Formats: sequence, C-alpha cells, structure tokens
Amino acid sequence: MSPRMAVRISQAYRVSTLWRDETTLEPPTIGTRDTPTCDHGSTHPRQHYRLAMNSPRSIHEETGAFATKLYQAVAIAPFDGSPRVQTSLVASSMSLEHWDAIRTLLRSRHLPSAMVLHRAQFEALVRSVWILYAASEEKISKLSATLSLESEQAAKNLPLVAEMMGVLSTRAPAAAYDALSRFKENSWKALNSYAHAGIHPLRRHAEGYPTGLIESVLRNANGLAVVAGMQMAVLSGRQPLVKEVLSVGLAHPSCMPPPL
Repeated sequence: MSPRMAVRISQAYRVSTLWRDETTLEPPTIGTRDTPTCDHGSTHPRQHYRLAMNSPRSIHEETGAFATKLYQAVAIAPFDGSPRVQTSLVASSMSLEHWDAIRTLLRSRHLPSAMVLHRAQFEALVRSVWILYAASEEKISKLSATLSLESEQAAKNLPLVAEMMGVLSTRAPAAAYDALSRFKENSWKALNSYAHAGIHPLRRHAEGYPTGLIESVLRNANGLAVVAGMQMAVLSGRQPLVKEVLSVGLAHPSCMPPPL
C-alpha cells in the first residue's frame, strides 16, 4: 500500500468513527406504512411531542422552519477532498434535494409523486453511508468519474439497496444502520408499489389522500433528512456538529416521526 493511500484510508476512518463515538445518539424512528403513524387525537407518552402537536403552526410551516435550521447547520466544508468523502457528501446532498421536492409535492397533495421521491431520498442516503463505510476504491472511482458513455457503462453494476444494506449491517455504525434498517423494514414494499404504479398509488389516486397519511409521510421524510444531516456532519469531521444536527430535529418534534 502506498503512503498516500494509507493516509487517505486513515483520514476516512477518522471521519467514519464519529458515528461510533456518539454512542448516545438516537436518530429519529423513521418508517412509513400506508397508514398514518400517529393518531392526532391520542395522548402521546412524551410530553414535548404531545404539546408540540397543539402548536398553531401547520406541519408544513414547522417543516420549513426545521429545514432552514438544518441547512444552516450543515453549511460547512467536508473533512477533506478525498473521492470517498466528496462522493458520499454528494449523495447526502442529493438525498436532501429529494427531500426539498417531497415537501413541495406534499404541500400540493401530490402524494404518489412524493412517494416515488421518498424512495429516491432513502436510496441516496443509503448510497452515501455505503460509500463512506463499505465501498471499495474501485467502486468509488466509478462513481466519481466524469460522466460519459464509458463511465456510465462502468458504473452500471453498482450494488442496489438490498446489497448495500447487507454490507452495512456489519460495516456501518449501529445508530446509522438501525435508522436505515427500520425505515426499510416498514416502508420498502409500499415505496416500491408507488414507484412501479402498484396497488398503493392506484387506489390512493382513485380514492383520495388522507391528510393523516400525507402528514405521516412528511414526518418520515423529515426524519430521513435528520439522518442525512447527521451523515453530512460526520463528513465534516466535526464531532460536535453531529449532536447539533440531531438537536435541530429534536427542537421541532411536531414535524418529526413520533418516538417509540
């Protein structure tokens, strides 16, 4: 191994340990079933969440306030310019871009279109975590190459979500993997149905979109945004920023997934 490669691996490892160092971090509990995840008329066991539900601001307004603070928190340079860190950062940023579009679509009550992007939001986030913790140098070089017909062909056999999650179960920090795994377990079948014009979008489009379902999807999209923000904080190499991003989500509980 060349000295330069050893330094790069050492730097990447230093960044990747930030998730592991934060043993007390609990990312949002995210997962979307095709039913609302919380009953607005019930009493939630956590006081701050119950009180926040009575906030005069709508969930869309609360999400907008949360988004502003999240973007302010992650507006910071990455730890270094290595292809691993830079490509992982691009994938996290893309996940947040999908989140922006989801928020716009849900405000307009375009649920099926938002759900297609919700899947893309999740996939981009999984890709980011996989790139940082599990991707080989060969795979990273394929993903960071200048776009051309040749580079497109070279990158066509990259692992999909199921394979990436299988690798991350042993390579990623437990907090990051558990958040992604819970979401996939609860959401993947419904998201695939929306992406491929299955029964979920067909029946919802025909029968209408319950407000509770739209709000549930928004909360879960916001939860994924917190995880993406935490991943971007990890990529900055600044350990305190990881907790700061999580605290941004905790400060807006009425637009977050309800805690377990």
